[in-house]
Amino acid sequence: MAGTFLVDSHCHLDFADFDEDRDALIERAHQADIRLMVTISTRVSKMARLLELTNRYPSVYASVGTHPLSAGEEPDLGTRDYVRWSREPNVVAIGEAGLDYFHEGAPPAVQERVFRRQIAAARETGLPLVIHSRDCDDDMRRILEDETAQGAFGFVLHCFSAGRRLAEHGLALGGYVSFSGILAFKRSEELRAIAADIPNDRLLVETDAPYLAPPPNRGRRNEPAFVRDTATALAEVKGITLDALAQQTSDNFFRLFSKVPDPRATSVSS
Repeated sequence: MAGTFLVDSHCHLDFADFDEDRDALIERAHQADIRLMVTISTRVSKMARLLELTNRYPSVYASVGTHPLSAGEEPDLGTRDYVRWSREPNVVAIGEAGLDYFHEGAPPAVQERVFRRQIAAARETGLPLVIHSRDCDDDMRRILEDETAQGAFGFVLHCFSAGRRLAEHGLALGGYVSFSGILAFKRSEELRAIAADIPNDRLLVETDAPYLAPPPNRGRRNEPAFVRDTATALAEVKGITLDALAQQTSDNFFRLFSKVPDPRATSVSS
């Protein structure tokens, strides 16, 4: 497949924000060289909708998980529930799981319990865990270290905006770090300094659409096409071309999200 190849590793295409122009925004993404998208689950109760989207759009895959802010809605789901949904052909990751102490939501103990069940599902299935971490660095480091000691699992710290220690800890445990449009915000100098030190083979890019649109679209609804702007900003931070950054982050994506077929390999072989 010729040309730049980018992946939006984290978006929320099932959200109502996209109901009026979903077909058009998928086409805009393709025109901007975003060849694959992963629409991320926030509630297992809405998995039917995510699977509908993956069946409708061949370039879209899904995860299965319970967002920490939804943990109070799904506190009784067990690891087996996540594992069962993971057997769907287009489900390629577990999560969005994790902790969020910034927003008002389920108590931390409930969030942790639901998070650990999803870690167990990632370990059992071999699918990567998509981790949400907000204002909880110490607890996140503790849980990741504890759970990794029980058996390794692949994971990505998505929409990274936490401190350097969490990034370094995640990398030491074998994780990846994904950057969203926040990286390109004017006041994100510290985040760009962290990104500069992340090994190139552990980087991913995402939109987290409909949130956090990067410049020049900041303040607007975000969409997968804008991951190109985040990738451009990250390429500048790393001192490489956009094409090199696109190839590296795509390579990283297929290594971590190994259930997703790599269409680049198909194109080359044909």
